[in-house]
Amino acid sequence: MNYLNILIKGINENGEEKEYKLKDFIGNNLIIYFYPSDDTPVCTQEAQSFRDSIQELNKYAKIIGVSNNDIQDHIDFHNKHNLNFIMLSDIKEELKNDFKKYLKTFSTIHRATFILNGNGEIIKAWEKVDVNDQIDEIISFFKTKNQIFWFVLILSKLQNYNFIKDLKDIKIKPCKMQG
Repeated sequence: MNYLNILIKGINENGEEKEYKLKDFIGNNLIIYFYPSDDTPVCTQEAQSFRDSIQELNKYAKIIGVSNNDIQDHIDFHNKHNLNFIMLSDIKEELKNDFKKYLKTFSTIHRATFILNGNGEIIKAWEKVDVNDQIDEIISFFKTKNQIFWFVLILSKLQNYNFIKDLKDIKIKPCKMQG
């Protein structure tokens, strides 16, 4: 998981310049979405969807947008569209190149979304992103994951089994490739 240790410049939710490593977010789920360029029509629509859904999405994870635009482009894009999430400036495409090996069909990432669990492991990847359905798919993924947790909890209670003590040992395996 080399991607956790790559130092990369970006802006925070308030549009202020900052340096990040993904390992700084260990303990939190992350939604990381790669997009081609700031302030293009589809990328703007995608960013606005994340902006408009931030309250719902933040129940599950922090949002991070990644492109190879420079910091000033991100600041301008952030301010023009009142964006409210972290944006990383992957100019050398180090992060992008490390993530692309988790995709099945793309040799490079054009537009893709990943969900990382609190351990920094990739647990879901979308490599063919439809920006019109993306937010609903992400929320559905987290709700299904939560429903499975509660199902297991209730089942363990019905069977008088203390499954809670074993839940801390259960980890979702990182995905190698998933579409």
